[in-house]
Formats: sequence, structure tokens, C-alpha cells
Amino acid sequence: MIRNLIQAGSNVAAGVSGLNNVTDDSVSDVIDSAAEATNEAAQEVNQFVQFIQDNIPTMIGFGIKVILALVFFFLGGKVIKWLRKLVHRSFERTNVDAGVVQFVDSMIKFGLYALLIFMIATNFGIESSSIAALIASAGVAIGLAVQGSLSNFAGGVLILLLKPFAVGDYIVVTQEGIEGTVKEIQIFYTKLATVDNQTVVVPNSILTSNSLTNVTARPERQLDLKVGIGYDSDLKKAKKLIEDMLFSDPSVIQDEEIKVFVDSLGDSAVMIGLRAWVKTEEYWTTRWRLTEQIKLTFDVEGIEIPYNQLTVNVKSEQSVQTVEKNS
Repeated sequence: MIRNLIQAGSNVAAGVSGLNNVTDDSVSDVIDSAAEATNEAAQEVNQFVQFIQDNIPTMIGFGIKVILALVFFFLGGKVIKWLRKLVHRSFERTNVDAGVVQFVDSMIKFGLYALLIFMIATNFGIESSSIAALIASAGVAIGLAVQGSLSNFAGGVLILLLKPFAVGDYIVVTQEGIEGTVKEIQIFYTKLATVDNQTVVVPNSILTSNSLTNVTARPERQLDLKVGIGYDSDLKKAKKLIEDMLFSDPSVIQDEEIKVFVDSLGDSAVMIGLRAWVKTEEYWTTRWRLTEQIKLTFDVEGIEIPYNQLTVNVKSEQSVQTVEKNS
């Protein structure tokens, strides 16, 4: 029994000793791996520090170029704004059309900023011949991709040369359902303001490829109205009342011809036409006022403005039989 206990104790001691040996080997392996990783990291950091130290002059020079480029771009932008203002003032002195001023201003802005960027690029050491070749090749590709924009540009040039309208005119493009007052004529598009103050941006190619009506091209505009009266109403009296309204209206130009005439004999009414000339800016207010005044005056004077009517004649059965016997 005692011998068995002594033997078991010996075995336990041997096992503990073996476990200690295994643990020591694992710890030493971990320490070696950590040391190796630390050495590699230290070497990479040293290489990075060495790279920074070797390229400090180059980095400083590049940073200075970037700062100078930003300063040059800022100052160049100020100079471009000053030149644009100078050109705008010179145009104002010569009373050039506002559309021409806006178009030329857009061209100057685009061209000068392109020149500024070209100068900054050459300052970074890029050869001008390389930039020119790049611009040429890019121009061909962009030209194929933006044919519509080029047609809009050509349309803007045609608008300025032919002058179908100017800034401030009210135009109507019937085919496109577009109308409004011209506010700006830019390189590629024209801005219109509608009656309810909405802004419509119209490509210039649409304005040059479609027929349009310039409503305000002339300082005077003819007012053309028609009103119907009943066949039983006094025609001469109705014409005299309309003439009196036209000759007494302050917006009607009295030096121009004023006409009141029978336009047609309709199915339900005698159509009276009136024509007079008014200032373009007073056209709508005068039209609305005269239309209301005619209605109120006719009501007072007993002149009927009839609805559409259809007269139906119904024959009795007896009359139809008589017609059949006679036939």
C-alpha cells in the first residue's frame, strides 16, 4: 500500500514537470514572434521617415506651387470680374442691345477662365504643347458628344446677328407652346419670364428652328375685337355706341384709323368688328376694359347680345299629307 502511494506521487511530479516544460516553450515562441513583428514595424517606420526626410524639399516645393496656384486663381478671378465690368460699362455707354451684352459677357467669362486654368497648369510644369494636344483631342470628343450644345451656341449667335427679338420683348413660340418676356440671352439658352412670373429656360436652337411671334416688337399694336348683337337690335345704334367708346377712350390712339364695321352675319347674331390702335404696353388693359364697357353699355341701351340659337320648324301631320297628295 505504501509502495503504491509512493509510486503515484512520483508519477504526479513527473507530469507537473512535463507541463512546465511545454508552457515554457510556448511562451518563448510567442515572445520571439512579437519581437520579429516589432522589428518589421520599426523597419517600415524607419523607411517611411527616411522617405519623408529625402523628399521634404520636393514636398515643400509642391506645396508652395499649390498655394501660389490658389492665390493666382483667386487674383485672376478678381481681374476677370474687373474686366467684365469694364466691358459691360463700355457697352452701356454705346447703348448696345442687352442681349449682346449678356452674350459677350458669357463668352468673356468662359474664355478668360479657360486661359487662367491653362496658365496655372503650365506653372505646374506641364508643357504647353501637351496641353494643346489634350485640348484638341478633348475638343473633338466633346464636339461629338455635345452637338446639341453647339447648335444652341450657333442659335445664340444667330439671335444676336438677326435680332428677331431683344431683352424685354414678349415672344410666342406656337409650335412649342412657349411664351414669355425675354430676360436673358446666354450662350446656349434664353430665359423667359411668363405672365405668372415663372422662369422658362429655352435652348437657343428651338428659338431659331421654329417660327415665333414677337408681340412687342413694335411700339403700337392693333386692337381687334368682335361683338355679336341680335338681328332684332338696332345695328346703327350699336355701331354708334362702339364708336363713341373708342373716340373717348384715353388709351386709343386717335391719330390712327378707327373702324367699326359689320364683320359677318352669323347664325344667331350680327357680328360687329372694331379696330383701333393702342400702345403695346396698354394692349391687354384696354382690351379688357372695352369688352366690359361694351357689355354694360349694351345692357343699358337695350342692345341684345344673343346666345347661340337654332330655329326648328315642325310641320303638322295634316300638312305633310296634303303635300303628299299634291305630289
